[in-house]
Amino acid sequence: MFENLSGRLSDAVRNLSGRGRLTEANIKDTLRQVRLTLLEADVALPVVKTFIERIRIRALGEEVGKSLTPGQALVKIIHAELVRILGNESIPLDFKVQPPAVIMLAGLQGAGKTTTAAKLGKRLIEKDKKRVMFVSVDVHRPAAILQLQVLAAEVGALHVDSDANEKPVHIVKRALNEAARSHVDVLIVDTAGRLHVDEELMQEAKEVHSEVKPNETLFVVDSMAGQDAVNAAAIFDQALPLTGIILTKADGDARGGVALSVREVTGKPIRFIGVGEKLNALEVLHPDRMASRILGMGDVLTLVEEIEQKISKDKTEKLAKKLKKGRGFDLADLRDQLLQMMNMGGLASMLEKFPIPGNVNSASLRDAGNEKKIIRQIAIINSMTPGERQYPKVINGSRKRRIALGAGQEIQDVNRLLKQHLQMEKMMKKMSKGGMKKMMRGMPGGKIPPGFG
Repeated sequence: MFENLSGRLSDAVRNLSGRGRLTEANIKDTLRQVRLTLLEADVALPVVKTFIERIRIRALGEEVGKSLTPGQALVKIIHAELVRILGNESIPLDFKVQPPAVIMLAGLQGAGKTTTAAKLGKRLIEKDKKRVMFVSVDVHRPAAILQLQVLAAEVGALHVDSDANEKPVHIVKRALNEAARSHVDVLIVDTAGRLHVDEELMQEAKEVHSEVKPNETLFVVDSMAGQDAVNAAAIFDQALPLTGIILTKADGDARGGVALSVREVTGKPIRFIGVGEKLNALEVLHPDRMASRILGMGDVLTLVEEIEQKISKDKTEKLAKKLKKGRGFDLADLRDQLLQMMNMGGLASMLEKFPIPGNVNSASLRDAGNEKKIIRQIAIINSMTPGERQYPKVINGSRKRRIALGAGQEIQDVNRLLKQHLQMEKMMKKMSKGGMKKMMRGMPGGKIPPGFG
């Protein structure tokens, strides 16, 4: 997400940061670049105008003129205004109510409400240790009811059956009673959607809201829908007392305009963003961290949090002890690393959170961290014998043919994997001798990001 926006804004900001003196012409030229970048990213025109005007007023005032580093001062202003447009601070879900707390999800058809319900439920179960129940009132689409039932079983949530012949109000009333009897902490209500906003949809959403009186009413919006998504959010906000927004399919949106528009247009905070198809691919939106990512400054805090949540501590400690004792990094270790990389969303997802100076070729990164490619590499390692994984040097030509055949791959693929392992083994040896610092010095910029000292 924000790939195009981040690249262009980073360039504009980089041109300023080294300047010892800024003129009105410099500022005007930079703001023109920023304006064009935002419009190309599909940010709503009124939002762009307001954003640029705020920066211009602050930049032409004393804030930049009296600064010893005016270029950096202007960068700081742009960052601050991005934080402001994204909502200043992340707002946690409100559970300060008598259980069950009710979360109602509203939105248009195809925005990803049902999958988002499952992602949110999984997060609440695993991270917040909540007892969660799902109910679908999408009586117009029986497949949605079945889908939610399947997803409930997958994430370990309870599910209330609903029937296409029942009225949505009756379904939620029954669900509330069932949630209370089952001592549920959170009831997530998945409402019906339409391909466009109509009177019937809005009336049904109002009736369901009136019955359940949710303490959180979240509008689920497809970030790839552009200005249509922003318009729909504004209409829903007028009809329902929305408490927040969830952006879906953010991993497929390289522009990021919806994220910057929807908060400003509705005045409601973006609470979560969906960053992939997997059920753990739901992130809390932290405005300050997101603004840093947009400006190419990285987001090390989120990366550290993801590592703590998704990386196996036992396996990491086991590998560290193994390397410390001088034992090699074998192919079984590489397989563990590949599996953990997949769990983190791939190499591209990880590296975009690093504050790496200059433009990183995200297309090549995405290719390097491509999930299908990683799956093929794991298949090759699984096709080896335990002895071959432990001692890769014994893998000769005939063994390579057997391994390739067993994994359904080519011999060249086996050779590439062995070469990759050799490179990682060398890197691991360096890390075991000099720690993380030596490896970080080899990165562009030669500095260790905050949090990795």
